[in-house]
Amino acid sequence: MTVQDEIMARLTEVFRDVFDDDELTVFPAMTAKDVDEWDSLMHITLVLAVEKEFGVKLNAAEVGKLENVGQMVELLARKAA
Repeated sequence: MTVQDEIMARLTEVFRDVFDDDELTVFPAMTAKDVDEWDSLMHITLVLAVEKEFGVKLNAAEVGKLENVGQMVELLARKAA
């Protein structure tokens, strides 16, 4: 399992917890448009949950540049290295 695969698996659990949907499937091209409940408030909740799960701090500039979940995985992989 690659680092990216491990991050994606952990992110899937975070997304399922935040959105309260055990069936939610996370994929690299996923954006807020793919999840009905993903609004600005849920985005903040999600970012905080990701920070807690991965033990990192994400600043607004980093988060603002992310276009999809795949880019979040890449960012988390860089922070883990």
